[in-house]
Amino acid sequence: MTYWALNAIFLAVVAIIGILAILRARRSTSLLVPVVITLLVLLVVTAVFDNVMIGVGLVGYDRARISGAFIGIAPLEDFAYAVAAALLLPSLWILLGRKDGA
Repeated sequence: MTYWALNAIFLAVVAIIGILAILRARRSTSLLVPVVITLLVLLVVTAVFDNVMIGVGLVGYDRARISGAFIGIAPLEDFAYAVAAALLLPSLWILLGRKDGA
């Protein structure tokens, strides 16, 4: 299984949860700016720290299972986790939030 295939499974689950959250949220646009800012910050932090971790040998990837697209020395597939986190956490906040408005 490639890293993209594994990512597709997780991102599909995140997408379903995100869609459910959008359908439930009355003010979905009020979360758009914070989610986009969070996503950008996570992608930058991921780019920096993944490159450092790979560079010092903490993490390695099977070359046969990656796409060959890189940001620095980090495979592009590695950034799917940042995208998933930036979308999943606000979605869960909406779906699991308190019902009494407090």
